[in-house]
Order: sequence, then C-alpha cells, then structure tokens
Amino acid sequence: MRQKPTVLAREIVASSRLFRVEEVQLRFSNGVERTYERLVGRGNGYGAVMIVAMLDAEHAVLIEEYCGGTDTYELSLPKGLIEPGEDILAAANRELKEEAGFGAHQLEHLTELSLSPGYMSQKIQVVLATDLYEERLEGDEPEPMGLDKVNLRELSALATHPQFSEGRALAALYLARDLLIQRGAFPL
Repeated sequence: MRQKPTVLAREIVASSRLFRVEEVQLRFSNGVERTYERLVGRGNGYGAVMIVAMLDAEHAVLIEEYCGGTDTYELSLPKGLIEPGEDILAAANRELKEEAGFGAHQLEHLTELSLSPGYMSQKIQVVLATDLYEERLEGDEPEPMGLDKVNLRELSALATHPQFSEGRALAALYLARDLLIQRGAFPL
C-alpha cells in the first residue's frame, strides 16, 4: 500500500456562503513537495445521501430541480444533507419525503460515492429505497420539485438525455439495477 503524503500546512484561501477553497501543502514519500487546492463544504460535516427509490420492480423516481451549477433544470435522484445526529437511512427517508413525496418501508445503504476526489472532499451515501408509500414533508427547496421516473432497462438512453448529466446519479442507478438483478428482484 502506498504511503499517503505528509501534510505540511493547510490554509483556507477563499470562502463563500457554501464553500471554502483549502490550499494543502504536501510532501510525498519520494520527497517531492506540491501544493494542492480542494473545495471543502461549509456544511455540517455529516455528509449527504442520494436515494434510488423504486416505484415498482423496474421504475425509479427521478426529480427535476433547478441546478445553479449548470443554470438549468436537471433530472436526478432525490438527495440532501444528513442532519446532525441523523443516521444515513433516516436522512434518506426524510429527503425522499421532502423532495419526492414518498417514504420507504425498506432502506438499504449501497455504497459511498465521490463527485471529484481530486478536487472535492464531499462524499455521498447511496441508498436503495423500496416498498414506497406516499408521504410528503416540508423541505428547504425554493419551489416544488418536478417528478418523473426512469425504467432501469433504459439507463443508456437516460445517460444521453439532455436534462440528465449527474454522473453519480447514473452510477447509483446502475448499482441498484445490478443488485436487484442479482437478487432476482428485477424482471429480465
């Protein structure tokens, strides 16, 4: 196993309401020194959840929301921050209720994903939600989310949909589909 670089210094070099840019001075095991920059969240540090919520054996819930980064309305999976003291599955169920108007009787943690590990510290927990029921909670969204669905047989088409560009959501959908196939819960 490779030896991690030694951190010589850390400094916040820029800050906004949501993000901080951290400069990290590193010395690698071969003696080479480099300065890296990374984006770190200003959030609570508890992470976030992304939910693959199955409406039935083949269809997952998609939400449509405005995304400031792309300045467009995008299709994606329900997601949000984990609150202090909240576990991953409770956070997933809460976010699902807030963003999509569904709760789940069955929740299962699938994996942890990173968006851009070379530049960002944020990670997201992927949760599979099944046995859904209707329930809406008030969330912090500025407007109601649009609702849609995707057939897990059509993920290749979703990947080229002009309103769908979030790679980690696509990865989560493929992971969920593969798990459901493995368990015999996805009709072939």
